[in-house]
Amino acid sequence: MTAAPTKNGIVLLSGGIDSATCASIARAEGYGLYALSFSYGQRHRVELEAAKRVAEAVGVVEHRIVEIDLRAFGGSSLTSLSAVPKNRDLSAETGIPSTYVPARNTIFLSFALGWAEVLGIGDLFIGVNAIDYSGYPDCRPEFINAFQEMANLATKAAVEGRRIVIHTPLIDLTKAAIIRTGASLGLDYGRTHSCYDPTADGFACGACDSCIIRRKGFIEAGIEDPTRYGSE
Repeated sequence: MTAAPTKNGIVLLSGGIDSATCASIARAEGYGLYALSFSYGQRHRVELEAAKRVAEAVGVVEHRIVEIDLRAFGGSSLTSLSAVPKNRDLSAETGIPSTYVPARNTIFLSFALGWAEVLGIGDLFIGVNAIDYSGYPDCRPEFINAFQEMANLATKAAVEGRRIVIHTPLIDLTKAAIIRTGASLGLDYGRTHSCYDPTADGFACGACDSCIIRRKGFIEAGIEDPTRYGSE
């Protein structure tokens, strides 16, 4: 049985492996969690349903889904009608893929920061990862450190002495290590969703970057992948 929380935190919860594991780690560390997800104009709502399942399983205090529309600017295959890249050789890729959503983590963390001030919370959790990821610049330690520095300059809370800390427990872990960590905490990855371009009935495509990384992670972790792939 999980102990009663002794402190509170806000976790960004997308419904994927990383955010679900991050939430599980924070809960295991004794945090009462306020989960924040976004309907930002992405191609589908399957991940939001996954976020709801994960929030329920982890036992968050409150889960909010904020409506914003990043389609107003576009610039990503996740917020437009552009095709999502499939079957790429990720070991050979060095550029930033079209699935990068401009300034997404900056925007999401800004919302989390605002809610943290209202709730009187100083701890924010985000499941960014700098190893097994798709080349996104807003998943790097340099970005997180810079945002934390900004947060401690720009908020009433920090000026009054309550320092803002952004926790990134997955930042240096491989996808396999992340999966093993979550499994050790009893996280059911069947509740999560990673695919960028799922089928109409919610099955993962199996060929986008996120599906490739997810599959590889489960294989290397030696744990059965519970994902439902439409290609199988």
